[in-house]
Amino acid sequence: MPDQAYIAPDEGQLLSRFWQSASGFWKGRSAWRAWLLVVLLIATVLLQLWTQYGLNFWNRDFFNAVERKDAAELWMQTLRFVPLAAASIFLAIFSVWARMTMQRTWREWMSNRLYDYWLENDRYVRLRFVRGDHQAPEFRIAEDVRIATDLPIDLTIGLLSSFLTAITFIGVLWSVGDGLIVSFDGFTLNIPGYLVISVVVYSILLSAATFLIAQHLVHVLEENKRCEAELRSIGTHLRETGEGTALKDDQKDGRQAVGSALKAVIAIWLTYCWQLMRLTLITHASVLITPVIGLLLCTPKYLAGEMSLGEVVQAAAAFVMVTSAFNWFTDNYARLAEWASSANRVASLLLGLDQIDRARADLKGSEE
Repeated sequence: MPDQAYIAPDEGQLLSRFWQSASGFWKGRSAWRAWLLVVLLIATVLLQLWTQYGLNFWNRDFFNAVERKDAAELWMQTLRFVPLAAASIFLAIFSVWARMTMQRTWREWMSNRLYDYWLENDRYVRLRFVRGDHQAPEFRIAEDVRIATDLPIDLTIGLLSSFLTAITFIGVLWSVGDGLIVSFDGFTLNIPGYLVISVVVYSILLSAATFLIAQHLVHVLEENKRCEAELRSIGTHLRETGEGTALKDDQKDGRQAVGSALKAVIAIWLTYCWQLMRLTLITHASVLITPVIGLLLCTPKYLAGEMSLGEVVQAAAAFVMVTSAFNWFTDNYARLAEWASSANRVASLLLGLDQIDRARADLKGSEE
């Protein structure tokens, strides 16, 4: 192959190459099954949202009955809770089946095509002569394809659910919270939709903090996967050398090579650990603080007699749901980073195989 200057592909090129291959799952003979699963998943999300909406109003009615000490109403609300809970449980179980079925079929489709592309025309032999980041292709197909096809389903369904949840429960916050009148030193200020304004500001601050703290997580994950693959590759080569199925490399000491690779794995794992610790600081603090903030924001109107206990609980629950929806990015940043790193590794392998075909075509053209 001609020796040409190698230019490493950027993030956009890698993701574009990945989707060029992965999107074929929704085309051709596999398309009908893929789109049927998509429709089922979207329908499940909509039904789950309807159930959550019903449970939110059930919270209001139940705690209003508690505040009134109305035993008959409490019994009625208990009976009303049963079908809502049953529907929620059934939809959660069905969602797991539909999601994992789609993940399994997409991975199978993608893996088969990658194995074909890698093994056909002796590309797996020629790949070692191609420059680029495509080491341990068998690991990339077995592990990175799994992550690259599993996580998009989870993340997309979660994003759709968060979007619809935010729209739905912002309406609840606006109607239940209404406006807040603040008086100070003879000055009166009416803040319309103060709960909506509060949840938006709070969510923006959380997202900004997450980005600042974990902005290097994608690079760390990519390096971690590279080091892990290198360690496996060295171990595999040593085993094959001992079994006589591979040539021994007299220029390298096997134990020293394994030790060096293991040291790199431990070093990048420590960096990854620090990144996750910092990210956990934000996510765990949010889980603890958000419900309290929702209750505190409703307390002034409750003490003034402008909100019932049921409305306080309803608004606080809606505040948590909207915050969770807005913070989809915050909650899933680590998973997004993991998906991007795996998709990039799969794309790097695809680009390496593409170079083999281009070089072969160029050589054929020059001969003609």
